[in-house]
Amino acid sequence: MKRQYIFVLTRLLAELAVLIAFYAVGKQLVIWFHLAIPPGVIGLALLMMVFALGWLSPEQLQRGAALLLGEMLLFFVPAVMSLLDYGTLIINQGWKIILIIVLSTVLVMLGTAITVELIYRWNLMRRWRKKHGH
Repeated sequence: MKRQYIFVLTRLLAELAVLIAFYAVGKQLVIWFHLAIPPGVIGLALLMMVFALGWLSPEQLQRGAALLLGEMLLFFVPAVMSLLDYGTLIINQGWKIILIIVLSTVLVMLGTAITVELIYRWNLMRRWRKKHGH
């Protein structure tokens, strides 16, 4: 029992380290090339490329990704609390900020949904080809 728990915990930490490494590489690329793209998007593109090349499979990072997705709400709490310090800015420019938040949220949700759908279809196709020998 204890050995299995240590194995699962070690595996989870290794998966998180891989995901964080992709983010760190994306961040470094943004710094080096002065890109106007968030480092997370660059890291996600790199991760998709690694999946496409077959160096890693999504199943190998499933636990770490599930943990991060499960705790995603916690990543937004500090940002919301910092808004309380800028009351006058929100009163004067609030509609612009809300518009940008809504648009960027919709774009992120669309981008995430399209990415997940593409990876899911690609994974199904890959399994079908593997099963039928193509």
